[in-house]
Amino acid sequence: MQKPRRATLLFSVALITAVAMLPVGVAAQGFPVKPVRMLVGFTAGGAADVITRMVAQKMTEQVGQTIVVENRPGAGGAIATERVVTAPADGYTLLMMTAADTALPALRTKLPYSLERDLAPVAMVAVSPFVVVVHPSVPARNVKELIALSREQPGKLSYASSGLGTVSHLAGELFKSVAGVSIVQVPFKGGAESVMATASGQIDMNFPNILSALPFVQSGKLRAIAVTSAKRASLMPVVPTVSEAGLAGYDCSGWWGVLAPAGVPKELIARLNAMTLRAVNAPEMQDTLTRQGFEPQTSTAEQLAARIQREIVQNARLVKLAGLKPE
Repeated sequence: MQKPRRATLLFSVALITAVAMLPVGVAAQGFPVKPVRMLVGFTAGGAADVITRMVAQKMTEQVGQTIVVENRPGAGGAIATERVVTAPADGYTLLMMTAADTALPALRTKLPYSLERDLAPVAMVAVSPFVVVVHPSVPARNVKELIALSREQPGKLSYASSGLGTVSHLAGELFKSVAGVSIVQVPFKGGAESVMATASGQIDMNFPNILSALPFVQSGKLRAIAVTSAKRASLMPVVPTVSEAGLAGYDCSGWWGVLAPAGVPKELIARLNAMTLRAVNAPEMQDTLTRQGFEPQTSTAEQLAARIQREIVQNARLVKLAGLKPE
């Protein structure tokens, strides 16, 4: 009786050892073999949560394993990021990062992680352009006229933002920097409040996301003069980009991308990248994202890494120009 049991035990040990010694590439081919967590640093119902759940659902359908979305709101997304950077580097804990995360290194003096050192980019998912809108009382119908007006009356025009250090605030600061103009920023507690203030005429202009601005543009309460992305927006195809309208190279959008803890093997990153691209590029997903005001945009891991590095540098400069003190 002892010999069969011993033989079974030895076989089990040998099997476990053999599996552990398999090349990472072989293991990546079967990934995932259990549920994957995807953390998002914002509350349910917001743009980051909505896009994370759409991507997670499509991944779940395609890979046959549940992609579980976990909301870890707080500290501008830093709480979720910290959870991911301290997770095992096995590919089973992911982060849906937002463009706002790249401003945190300039806004926080004691971040418990480094975006570039402690995270492994996987793939872009989508971008969300902002739109430059003005109240109809502002006598500017395009970017060139807006710049000319602000130069004639420096410091007189005002623009609303959804809060200090937010992406919409930095979009305005980038506009001021590239155009060489003086426009006063007025922060609000959120995007909805800032749009309402502009539509009512309290504030001259704004850089809101397209979906929140669209009803006011359609009703004539706001005038859209340009979108902030490198390409025109699907929901406003006749509106030129800021770059097309005269500020060459201007590009500032909200965006979302998937990242993993640093140390995840390259073969697993490639597998995760393929999973993400397959989900986002599904025709029904493309349609759903566009209707929600997002522009589907995938990438390689290297392209996402380059974008993060570029925006960390750019946002540090804009935060300094805005006179914001790191907390």
